[in-house]
Amino acid sequence: MTSVSIKNLTRRPVPRFAYTALVATVLPQWDVSLVFVGPKKAQELNMQLRKKSYTPNVLSYEVGKKSGEIFICLQEAERQAPAHSMNSRIFVLYLFIHGLLHLKGWAHSGTMEQCERKLLKQFSQKREV
Repeated sequence: MTSVSIKNLTRRPVPRFAYTALVATVLPQWDVSLVFVGPKKAQELNMQLRKKSYTPNVLSYEVGKKSGEIFICLQEAERQAPAHSMNSRIFVLYLFIHGLLHLKGWAHSGTMEQCERKLLKQFSQKREV
């Protein structure tokens, strides 16, 4: 059964979306942990997981078979959203979708971008029930 656990380690409000339905669409039968973090934690994780020193907007990685974790830095998402012609709320959803597709094994490509746009349109209006 598909499940999503959400943790907010920031003082910022977390946008509400149909995260579980989205995971069920992209990665059926997966368990995903979604963690919202601040810039310092995001940068620490990026160094630890990827040996990169910058503050990322999203990180995703598998933790087991059909199990993954996605970290989103809300502050970076808010800062970067205008450059992507999105408000910060929708950009957070976009980052979650991006992380899911990486968990699925997809690399950056035109196909990935097309799928992201389709899923963003489909799920941007849906609220978690």
